[in-house]
Amino acid sequence: MTEIDLASIGQGKRVGILTSGGDAQGMNAAVRAVVRTAISAGAEVFAIYEGFQGMVDGGDGIRQFGWEDVSSVLNLGGTLIGTFRSQDFREYSGRVKAAQNLLKKGIDRVVVIGGDGSLSGLNEFAQEWPQILAELAKAGKITQKTAKAHPQLYFAGLVGSIDNDLVGTDMTIGADSALHRIVHAIDALASTAASHQRAFVIEVMGRHCGYLGLMSAIAGGCDYVLIPEEPPEPGWEDRMCDALRKGREGGRRDSMVVVAEGAIDREGNPITSDYVRRAIEERTKEDARVTILGHVQRGGTPSAYDRWASTWLGYEAAIDVLRAEPGAEGMVLGFRGNRITRVPLVQAVEDTRSVPKLIAAGDYGEALRLRGGSFAEMVDILAELVDPSEPPTGPQAKRVAVMHAGALAPGMNVAARAAVRLGVARGFNMLGIHGGFPGLAEGRISELRWADVEGWIAAGAELGLRRAVPGVEELYAVSRALEESKVDALLIIGGWDAYQAAYLMSSEASRYPAFQIPIVCVPASIDNNLPGSELAIGADTALNVIAEAIDRIKMSGHAATRAFVVETMGRYCGYLAAMGGLSGGAERIYLHEDGLTLAKLEADVRWLNESFRNGRKLFLAIRNECANQLYTTDFIARLLEEEGGDLYDVRTAILGHVQQGGDPTPFDRLLATRLASRALTEIQGQFDAGEAECSYLGMSQTGISRTPMSRLPEEFDLKWQRPKKQWWMQLKPVIEAVSDH
Repeated sequence: MTEIDLASIGQGKRVGILTSGGDAQGMNAAVRAVVRTAISAGAEVFAIYEGFQGMVDGGDGIRQFGWEDVSSVLNLGGTLIGTFRSQDFREYSGRVKAAQNLLKKGIDRVVVIGGDGSLSGLNEFAQEWPQILAELAKAGKITQKTAKAHPQLYFAGLVGSIDNDLVGTDMTIGADSALHRIVHAIDALASTAASHQRAFVIEVMGRHCGYLGLMSAIAGGCDYVLIPEEPPEPGWEDRMCDALRKGREGGRRDSMVVVAEGAIDREGNPITSDYVRRAIEERTKEDARVTILGHVQRGGTPSAYDRWASTWLGYEAAIDVLRAEPGAEGMVLGFRGNRITRVPLVQAVEDTRSVPKLIAAGDYGEALRLRGGSFAEMVDILAELVDPSEPPTGPQAKRVAVMHAGALAPGMNVAARAAVRLGVARGFNMLGIHGGFPGLAEGRISELRWADVEGWIAAGAELGLRRAVPGVEELYAVSRALEESKVDALLIIGGWDAYQAAYLMSSEASRYPAFQIPIVCVPASIDNNLPGSELAIGADTALNVIAEAIDRIKMSGHAATRAFVVETMGRYCGYLAAMGGLSGGAERIYLHEDGLTLAKLEADVRWLNESFRNGRKLFLAIRNECANQLYTTDFIARLLEEEGGDLYDVRTAILGHVQQGGDPTPFDRLLATRLASRALTEIQGQFDAGEAECSYLGMSQTGISRTPMSRLPEEFDLKWQRPKKQWWMQLKPVIEAVSDH
């Protein structure tokens, strides 16, 4: 992100913001970010109510918004400015009215949050703008001066769609929250299904896109999925029921099938959830039930991701329209990895609409390709996960051991489960090391089969873990245990302790032949402080816990004038504090990376006191637990209380180990599954090449990457135990723009 002098780009400009089409969780976060960023830049902002209809109607349909108009909206589902599929705007006459009403307010810059239909309508409107201006001027409805002052409609599009169907971006606004709703429902249904040994068919949204169906099936540990992009071959009903039967034989008490609402067969016939239910009952003679989740997937509180990501998108969209110059092309903003990407609107809409056409034409390979590499990868992974194969036999089968190390992170179980089931499917003998490195030194190693990891999708670490890092004197016992169990490769799931141990083993490999095997570290840490990975397993779950806690804390202060100081975990890495503060709407965030001085605290106290004198009711500060050794959470609270006098009272909340608990979020489950799959691929590659290297995996901007363990000192700050480069630090201007009025 390049440095931007906000105050220099917005003076004299007016921006409109609207939401259109179906609502999606996170729209409010994007609206808030557009409004506050534009105001921070010195521009005026107008909310256009009820989508494009507000443009057509004018009057109160277009209202100026101030800073406080978007306060306390981060945690709200839906859209505070309304949405509507306007028939009037589809007509040229309606678009003429819309242009006239915008010009009455002096608006020629617009940010639209909606689906492909809304964005294509926006593009058509922008292309017609010069013609409409000429007609309005000729009819005397606007002056030539007005027409000359606003020669072009500048715009940026953000995709609000729980279906996650925009080609060219990884995630759309609302998709992560919808996935939360679905997986929560699957988790709840799994318990009752297991109690009765019953099958459940869950229908999810996804008219032309199977993202929600595919990802929820993997994250929920389901047996079968039906999605539009990969219609099943004739006879799929028998294959589906065979899969359910094998799952039962492998130890499952429940059977779960996910059906996307747009699922079809190879002849193009719709596959309904009720048809799937009847097929199961007829072939298995078991009871089956249908649950159609419907619009519950659209509603409710947005996830932490849909808050911080939508905020970043809104910030960038506001910057884009404010900086736009004549001839600028309108863009759709989205994400590639953890970076903002911009796609020409026409191209994005055209590619997105081509997918249903490809499916109808039977070109399923191209449809999958357009959905992205990770989508196709997950289709293959699910097929392996649900196959209850028996472990291979014979001396040729390689023995791969899985273990945990370090502090608990939600999703560790999912990674171990995926490693075992995928490993068995790929022909490995999978072993489990119990109790971390101390357990390894004691030889606590057992064989793991497909059925042994049933139920490991929930919280915890069934293999057990310890934070102990083996000392040099313990390496002999560790090497003997590996030799005696004939371990051919080691997959370690854990945090910094795991990486330290692997680095030590790699360094001592010349002395201990047992360490001369493929060793792969998979990042799992709520602190998100590991080298080579922008996101570690567990961090998203912890972030959602923080966002939920902040929502409740802020709610408790609504009846008073109150300042809150909330402390998060993270040690010397400020990821949880920064992203938690961005997701929760904090006015101040204190990080070790920034340093915390008395002068800074004094300035904040002066600002806060003046803010409360001017009518503020609530203030939230987030402090990373190691932001400063002396300026503790309690110290900051006492300072505010003393200096604030009667203006406000102060409360603290130290969230503690609640951040490590709870069932992993869908994102952490999917990340754990992908990383486990890639780890096995790396191990197989080393077997094939006759190599033995220690390395660590991680989620990078371009996907999952691998780094040799020898590079750890180059990438990692050993003193502060965090990466030397942290991608999320580029969000500091975003935080400032939306939090400091």
